[in-house]
Amino acid sequence: MRSSYVICAALAAAALPAAGQNWEVGAGGGFGFYSNKTVTAGSLSGQTGFENGFAAGGWLGNDISEHFGGEFRYTYRKNDLKLSSGATKVTFSGDSHIIHYDFLLYATRRGAKVRPFAAIGGGIKVFRGTGATQAVQPLSNLALLSPVTETKGLGSVGGGVKFQIAPGVVLRVEVRDFITPFPKQVIAPSIGAKISGIIHDIVPLVGIAAVF
Repeated sequence: MRSSYVICAALAAAALPAAGQNWEVGAGGGFGFYSNKTVTAGSLSGQTGFENGFAAGGWLGNDISEHFGGEFRYTYRKNDLKLSSGATKVTFSGDSHIIHYDFLLYATRRGAKVRPFAAIGGGIKVFRGTGATQAVQPLSNLALLSPVTETKGLGSVGGGVKFQIAPGVVLRVEVRDFITPFPKQVIAPSIGAKISGIIHDIVPLVGIAAVF
């Protein structure tokens, strides 16, 4: 967890000395889609991960040069925990908090009315199970959906388009893929069970920003 914060700070420090023109502050929202993972315990198997849900957040960024910029971002994700096998499905309230810094590469120059961009960066994602513990959870021989908090390092990739819709006002349409290792404390595999790999959280977003 500490190393993730160090990475965020290093990325920010690299961008700040060049900052100074065309700041952008905005907010937006969307809806995200998670990839599922297979959980196995001997001959028994199931699917686990997170429910699709809404996203909301904001950002503060600046143009470092004509075609290059960067931004700090925060995104709240509503993503209940889930576990299923056959006809049985279990859910558990949950959410996550994403904090990261992205570098932006623009196809057009600063000041253009339409600016397609690609984004790549990194940070952290804080997963939380917020439901109440059950005395007996179905499918507990596969995994336990837990009321705990777990922080994972995060990779962020994506792209979109900025449209200038009025002087000093920008409409953004974009898609982000937030990539993390599977959080095995929030969704804890039972003894002898296995869950492996990374999860993708693909989030289309629409937002409005002020440029100054």
